[in-house]
Amino acid sequence: MKKKVVSLLLATTMVVSLVGCGGGSDSSTTDTAASDTSTDTAASDTSTDAAASDTDTAAADTDAAAEAEVEKPEEITVMCDGTVFTEENGRDQFFAKLEELTGIKYNVIQPDHDAYYDVVGQQIASGDWPDVLILSSAELSSYGSEGVLWDMADAWEGSDLQARQEENNGAEVVESMFIDGHLYGMPATHGNGCVTYVKQKWLDDAGITTLPTNFDEYYDMLLKLKEAEGVDYVVAASGFLNAEAPYINYFPEFYQDAWPSFYQKEDGTWADGFAEDSMKAAMERFAQGVKDGVLDPESTSYATSDVRNKFYDDSLGVFTYWAGTWASNIKNNLENNGLDGELVALEPIAEVGQYIDRVSPAWCITTACENPEGVYKYFIEAMQDGGDVQFLWTYGVEGTHWSTAAETLYADTDEPKTYAEGEFHMLDNLETPGSQYTKAHIDPMLALTTLANDPRETTVAPEALAAQEMFNENSVGAFIVPATDAMNQYNGDLMTEKQSLVTKVALGEMTVDEAYAEYESGGYADMSQQIVDSLNAQ
Repeated sequence: MKKKVVSLLLATTMVVSLVGCGGGSDSSTTDTAASDTSTDTAASDTSTDAAASDTDTAAADTDAAAEAEVEKPEEITVMCDGTVFTEENGRDQFFAKLEELTGIKYNVIQPDHDAYYDVVGQQIASGDWPDVLILSSAELSSYGSEGVLWDMADAWEGSDLQARQEENNGAEVVESMFIDGHLYGMPATHGNGCVTYVKQKWLDDAGITTLPTNFDEYYDMLLKLKEAEGVDYVVAASGFLNAEAPYINYFPEFYQDAWPSFYQKEDGTWADGFAEDSMKAAMERFAQGVKDGVLDPESTSYATSDVRNKFYDDSLGVFTYWAGTWASNIKNNLENNGLDGELVALEPIAEVGQYIDRVSPAWCITTACENPEGVYKYFIEAMQDGGDVQFLWTYGVEGTHWSTAAETLYADTDEPKTYAEGEFHMLDNLETPGSQYTKAHIDPMLALTTLANDPRETTVAPEALAAQEMFNENSVGAFIVPATDAMNQYNGDLMTEKQSLVTKVALGEMTVDEAYAEYESGGYADMSQQIVDSLNAQ
């Protein structure tokens, strides 16, 4: 059975300036009150003596009563980074509209995006916490273990939100966020990940009409592409092993079920996948690929931009990179270079099974919040309600970020864009005029719940949407590894050594056996075991 994929979360410097639960402000606070326009009302018990015996009716009454017990907050203090509209991009209009839709007042704290996590760390240390804030995957484990974050597992399980996410293959993403049975944050989207793109022209030149479904077919494709095009190499990436999770996303076909770091086995115990035979087999595949001239040995020194440029100048024919928008970016850059831009996004081969969906940033409720259940229901759940609130979080405010009015944008340029009355379109970016908005906080291609009347078919390029939908349907969420003292102490050096050994084997500088002998003699196997023991002791 294929082991669970996990993403390593180290304790890192934390983020964002915070305010106390339900109140407080600073110079970056937006305090735009709105009258309570909510139509939320408590359900009355209308059951009759006859209906009282009906278990379905009784259950409905119980659910209605439980819902009525969740107090609606009058105001919520929110801390967010630049993935939410900044002040320059219509933040005040955005939260004013959110207040109109929910009847809740929002006190918004939004430090500069680049300084967000530094400010969060400072604010957490000060004890002045907001009700809700957004955190990257690196903070969830450490802040959760320190008691900063409220566990929303009970609120989510069995909820309407969970049901909506299950309908859209989004619940698995949330399940991947659990840490030792605790759910400290709710993602609003997939984290996204990489798919393998192949140039259609290269496939045509090689006479390949059937796409590969397993590694033997994939490798045979690489050999045929190399021969047909007469190139030095076919595939490259920025390193044979990435230093950060999800580690293997640029070479999924070569790693297959191998995982170079820590993961939780089916029996609940932790292990280091680097010590397993699957990892050794992956290293052998790298060595063979370099030897046969299908893998570029210079991958060890490339930046991602170097690999992109090689793909754009036709030196490479296969490129594993981000799904969604990047499918359009790659196509456009190829065409700008006078090349055919048609790409095929491969479904994962049998040995890979599923691509890896990296851990998404998540919205977290702090334990300082006086009404966490209310904030969960009216902020966390509402953000993915499939209706007006989710539409706002996805596209922003009408007249500020999008419109359906008849108009021509960029009329004085070489590329004017004309829209008919009723045609949905994004408006010119307030902060960077000359470019249209593409989304608000939620990327419509990465949403975990279905949005009613979603206009994404008209706003997203077809190739981007196709690649993203294929990825969403063929991916598994990366899991979070709990933070431990041993992890914090050793894993940095351990990963550096793992990268070095994988590279040396790939380049033919040592055999797999020699690599693991060095791993043992250098004390790295002992470091790994100390981390495993610390994880299993929790």
